[in-house]
Amino acid sequence: MENNTALSTSPSTSTSKPEPGGLKLFFKKLVSQRMLVLMSVPFVIWLFVFKYVPVWGWTIAFQDYQPSLAFKDQQWVGFSHFRSLFSEDRFLIALRNTLAMSGINLVLGFVTAVSLALLLNEVRKVAFKRVVQTVSYLPHFISWVVAAGIIQTMLAPDGVVNELLKAFGMIEKGQEYLFLGKAEWFWGIFGASSVWKDVGWNTIVYLAAISSIDPAQYEAAEMDGAGRLRRMWYITLPGIKPVIIVLLIMNIGYLLESGFEPQYLLGNGMNVDYSENIDIFVLKYGLQQFNFPLATAAGMFKTVVSFILLFSANHIAKRLGQDRLF
Repeated sequence: MENNTALSTSPSTSTSKPEPGGLKLFFKKLVSQRMLVLMSVPFVIWLFVFKYVPVWGWTIAFQDYQPSLAFKDQQWVGFSHFRSLFSEDRFLIALRNTLAMSGINLVLGFVTAVSLALLLNEVRKVAFKRVVQTVSYLPHFISWVVAAGIIQTMLAPDGVVNELLKAFGMIEKGQEYLFLGKAEWFWGIFGASSVWKDVGWNTIVYLAAISSIDPAQYEAAEMDGAGRLRRMWYITLPGIKPVIIVLLIMNIGYLLESGFEPQYLLGNGMNVDYSENIDIFVLKYGLQQFNFPLATAAGMFKTVVSFILLFSANHIAKRLGQDRLF
């Protein structure tokens, strides 16, 4: 007689501990990292006081603002200041100059910084490399007031640039150029000045990114017969590509921030049509003439456009499958 035993399967009686909820996990991490949280409190307070509280001042752009009246007594005028802003020829010229100088600075800044980082990475003489890095970094620590004085002295009719042109026979005596008096030359002077001042500083991030590339890749490429140019093109550039894209996205968000000090210090009545940007427009036609609503409208326009450009560039990078900010 066969003894058939029925095998019964019983469900597992092991009880697994439920994972804590999202809010509970958040507070658990907050307690475990309480020292870091306490260290960040002063920065959060500074950020709130100086970055978020002043946004309340944007209401001035929608008022016929009178400093002597209380907020509740101000007259609201809607978007009239924005309409008058975009009907101003001087603002449209300032907007053109801002976009042009920002574009020049963006292109030249990236090309020169990446190129210098690639070249410095190929230098084998450590002493020479350090000298080049130091010389290229130093102008960044010079204030624009001093830098503008140097540039004005060099570009003066009796300056170094005109003397060199005469020495090479490119101009005759008495035909010296007044470089800062040629309005259409200002964008080029601004671009060259910005590169001279910031190219060394901008290479720091790229050199740090290059140092994280695995040296074995260079050794393998060299064994396969790849020269320096091919190693730069197929190893170094792809290795720092994420850094380039992230910095490009961040800089696109600052396209309406072409600066203030170089344009203010190097600008004059002869080149004002090419040197005046939005910041100088706000100073001259807003603050100095006590037209606070117009100045606020211009600043609000810059912020909103910068916000849109930043998110658009980040979204495009995401759609293309590239690295992005968020």
